[in-house]
Formats: sequence, structure tokens, C-alpha cells
Amino acid sequence: MGTPIVLSESMTPVEPLCSWFRELSLDRRSVKTMRAYAYTVVMLLRFLLARGMNLASATEADLQEFRRWRLDDAEQTIGEAAWNRDAAAIGCLYDFMVRQGIVERRPWRSAGRGRRSLSTGVGRDLRVRHMELEQYLFLRDVGFGGLAPGAGLDEGFRGWRPHRNRAACELALLTGMRIQEWSTVLLPELGLLDGGRPRAAELELGACAKFRHPRTVYVPADAVDVLDPYLLLERPEIVEKAQPTLRRRHRDLFVVSRLEADGTKARGVLDGGMVTRPIREMDPRLRRIAVRETGDGLDPLALFVGTGGRMLTASGWDRVRWAAWNRMKAHTDEESAGLVPRRCWVFHDLRHTFALRLLIYLTEVALDEHRRRRVPMSTLLDHMSGNPLLQVQRRLGHASPATTYRYIRYLKDPMRDVHEAFRSWTAAGGATYAEIARQLMTTRDGHAAQG
Repeated sequence: MGTPIVLSESMTPVEPLCSWFRELSLDRRSVKTMRAYAYTVVMLLRFLLARGMNLASATEADLQEFRRWRLDDAEQTIGEAAWNRDAAAIGCLYDFMVRQGIVERRPWRSAGRGRRSLSTGVGRDLRVRHMELEQYLFLRDVGFGGLAPGAGLDEGFRGWRPHRNRAACELALLTGMRIQEWSTVLLPELGLLDGGRPRAAELELGACAKFRHPRTVYVPADAVDVLDPYLLLERPEIVEKAQPTLRRRHRDLFVVSRLEADGTKARGVLDGGMVTRPIREMDPRLRRIAVRETGDGLDPLALFVGTGGRMLTASGWDRVRWAAWNRMKAHTDEESAGLVPRRCWVFHDLRHTFALRLLIYLTEVALDEHRRRRVPMSTLLDHMSGNPLLQVQRRLGHASPATTYRYIRYLKDPMRDVHEAFRSWTAAGGATYAEIARQLMTTRDGHAAQG
């Protein structure tokens, strides 16, 4: 395994990459992570092979040259934040090679405090894109829901599954979940099987959470209410049309015969054998193929389904998002021009909106409580139980408080403060600076014409 195996001159070595990816798979790295790692290391390997080098013989100078090429000279260059992700993949690969005895150590020196010189050392700042209420309603009802800008019925709408898309938008906003979390929710997790209709629900995230960090998500009644039109009108039609496809592929599915332990475990046939799986620990791949045998057909356990009765993938939701964006732009007029930003909304913006609105609300509640009690300093217990930042951190599942602290800067609009600071200047002069500049330009041009 120490010597790379080359199948032909036109093919890249299969080792140690195959063994490394086998270890990543056993460590249960996500498909998204492994795909990104593969893209980076294959690009690095081709870069080295073109220079007569390989992974084992590469020096720090070779890797720094690869870094410079990625940042400055490649056909499609990247930024420093993207390079730091590449550096993490390369570091993971070389750590594996050190453990396997292929190399003695990483081929680059330490830059101090545990940081390696291969990384830029530039932290990735959190860009918060939150929505105001009018922006969100325009996105949800016009973009995803297919309504007219005035909230009326758009008879020319020819979109697909507006109730599903609108419900997904509402669930993402009111829970703050990431797309991999809300898009993989199963019906039994919300108590929606066999006619069940809870007023609200608590969702236990596990395998679908980021880094598999478990947390509890509260699903409010408003989010459940918006699901009703989709569950009653659209979903039964989707599932009925998907029956031929589901029956044809039933050997590749996880066919659940019954739910156990109050709906927290699924028992059924998977890969030809009878198994029981805790629903909380089912990863997105297994959730996507989970169906229930009802006697009348196969019913997907997934809440949100698309063509063929399959759970929508991230790329599927991306197509829905772009269709909504194009519709919003097509229906933008003078009144709604300020509701559509220059860049397309992404689903993660709904999570940012949830976090910021929750932080603002909890901060106002905390300030009102302190004013009411008239105490100069809260006790430690009050701080631990009522601190708005700690509550938001827990709701969002942030591993580090520093991630949540970055929302503080958005509690107030800094541009509004700048505008207010210079309001007196324009008010005193009776004209804005731009108007004065235009007057000066006009006067200068007039003098030039006379000259």
C-alpha cells in the first residue's frame, strides 16, 4: 500500500486514495464531504503527476505551488475560504498517509499554535442574509406558492406542487433547521401517520444533523398547519402516481412493516433481511428509500416527496428554489422591487432569519424582565437559563458560541445609524451632497460652454 499503483499512463493511482476513502466511509463521513475531498485530492494528484511527482514524494514547495495555482492561476480560481476547505482535505489525506507509514510526516511546517502553513489562516466570517417580513411573504407566496403579488390567485401559474414548496419554506423558517435536516424529516417523527394531527411537535435530530450532533427541534403549530393542504391534496396524488415505480423498485427499498417503540423505531425488510432501525439514527440515504407497506400500496415515510415517490435531494430542492427565484423576478414591479435582492435567496437564509428574529425577541424579553425587576445584575442561574445567545445557540445546534455571537452585529442596522448621523448635514444645507455635486457640475459645464 506504500507504493502507488498505476493502472495505465492515462489513469491516476488508486492507492493510497482507495484505502483513505474506505477509512472515511468507515468513519461515517457524509457523502457531501467525501465528494468534496475527492475533488480536491484528485486535482492535487493530477497537478503533481504533470510535474513528475506523486503524493508520497511531494514537498512543501510543491503543495504551496498547488495552492498558488488554485488561488491565482487556475482556469477557475477560488477564494481563501474555499482554499481552507481544500487544505483540510489535503491535511486529512496526509494524516492518513502518516498513520499508514507511507510518509514520515506532513510535508509542510507548522505555522504556530497548531496552525499549518498550508492554510491561509484567514477565518471564515459568517455572512448573514436575513429577510424582512415582506420579503419572506413574497418569497413564500409568490415564489414558492404561485400566488399573484397581491396575494390573489394567479390563473396563469403552471408550477408544480406549490403547497409542498410553501410548506417546506415555512418549516425551514419556523424551526431554523438546515436543508439536510428539514428535507429529510419522516412522517412518524411529526406524528403524521394514520391520520395523526399533532398541534405541535418536538423533533429529535440525530444522523441528519450537522456532524451528527443531536438536538431537539420544536416544530410550532403554524408550521404544522401549513402542511395540511400539501398532506391532503398534493401528497396523496404524488404517491398514487408513484406506485408503479415503487413496486418495480421494492427490492432496493427499505420496506417497513411496522413501527415500534411509539414510532421511534422502524422494522422491515432491507437488502433481503429483516432489520430494526431507530428512526433518529437513519441517515439521509436510508430515509430516502424508506417506505411503508399499507396494504393499498407503498407509502414513502418521507414528509416531502417528488416524482417517483422519492424524497427530494438537495439538487431537487435547488431546482425548486431557482424556479421560485425566476418567478419572483418575473412578477417584480415598482411596488415589489425592494423585496427581491440582487442575489438569489438560498434556503440557509431562512435559518439566518430564524436565528436573528429569535435573538431579537429573546433580547427584548430579557431587557423587559430586567427593567421590571429593577436589578442591576442577574444571578448566574438567570444568566445561564435566560441568556438569549445561549438559547439561540442551543436551538440552532451551533457547536461553538462564537458562531452565534456573530449575529449580534445584526441586532441593529449599521447603515441606518450612519444615515441618521449625517441627516442633519443634508437637512441644514437643504440639499443632499449628490444634488450639490450635480449643481457644481452643471455650473462648470455652463462656464466651459461660455468659454
